[in-house]
Amino acid sequence: MSEFHSISDTERIQSVDMMRGIAILGIFLVNMPHFNSPIMYLSHGSGSSHASDRLTEKMIDIFAEASFYPLFAFLFGFGVIIFRERVLMKKRPFVRLFARRMISLLLIGCLHAFLIWYGDILISYALTGMFMLLFHRASPRSLFVWALLLWLVPNGLLSALLGIAVWIELGNSDAPSDETLAHEALHHYRDGTFAEIFQQRWHDWMYVNNAEGTIFIILSLLPMFLFGAYVAKQQWFSSISANKKTLKKLWLFTLLFGWSLKLLPYWAERNMATEYIQNMLGGPLTSIFYVTTIALCSDMRWGNKILSTFAAVGKMSLTNYLFQSILCTLLFYHYGFGLYGTVRPFYGLLLAVFIYSLQVVISNRWMKRYRTGPVEWLWRTIIYGQKQPFKRT
Repeated sequence: MSEFHSISDTERIQSVDMMRGIAILGIFLVNMPHFNSPIMYLSHGSGSSHASDRLTEKMIDIFAEASFYPLFAFLFGFGVIIFRERVLMKKRPFVRLFARRMISLLLIGCLHAFLIWYGDILISYALTGMFMLLFHRASPRSLFVWALLLWLVPNGLLSALLGIAVWIELGNSDAPSDETLAHEALHHYRDGTFAEIFQQRWHDWMYVNNAEGTIFIILSLLPMFLFGAYVAKQQWFSSISANKKTLKKLWLFTLLFGWSLKLLPYWAERNMATEYIQNMLGGPLTSIFYVTTIALCSDMRWGNKILSTFAAVGKMSLTNYLFQSILCTLLFYHYGFGLYGTVRPFYGLLLAVFIYSLQVVISNRWMKRYRTGPVEWLWRTIIYGQKQPFKRT
């Protein structure tokens, strides 16, 4: 059997690597409060009384929350088509290799979720990604229509139902706090044994990934997978200059409508309906705003120069994502420095920016010597069943 290597630097689309690199920062900003506090058991606005903390929470809610995991989902779907084209070009069986790709990603996600941090997204990506086997042969038009239907229909209906519930006063402005669960998480992560931390991690994962949560995750991810696949088949990023007119129209549309929906709880009443619309409708639209902004800026000399700094982070995005979890759990959990529950949101933001800045420096130096990140190398070696090139020659 001839050797089958992963994609080379000359075959990569740099703007896509830039998007991945910036998405890693956005996801980190959203994850940081969950790394260092039991925030998921607390209602909105129940945190610090400091003005800097309240401003930090608002900025993350507006600019990052529910915007960057759809962005990564978009890039995931984009990558599926690139992977498919490359596999078929090499006359290899796409379905078998793609299934191996998803199963190995699922295993990495399980190790991450149950041994490092409960907030893993890789499991959801791997399981939802299997639905792409139903669509990988679809035409661009079919991909676009399905993406639109799967995004608008269920989310539109749920938004309407939540609006009715709020109107007849069945919906509260925020989900209620559960002080008991918050206290247990605080005690176990800050002061517990490794076994107690494992038990708490398992409980938190099950709390998030219940039946209701799984449905919402699929509604969030699959439409973005399909839209990413559509863009890949249309080759918008292979020649940004040739598609600049389309990208500008999409940028303007998402600027107007995406941010209007994302800011809905701030210019209207905050309740279940407006928060749902903010996240499930506004979030994906603002993620496309970020995508088109990066694509258009990367086609300009000054923009390319600035954004190329983040491309190395994107090339080893899986490694960087896992590194953030490993480092932060060491900082905050009892088997590390035990800082859980002691870091205010503003300082958590500064810490996230500092760690990410280190990742930018390390990633750029790493990519000068190696072809890929260590976790990417292992993952691709498993997918292709052949040891992949690692060091640059």
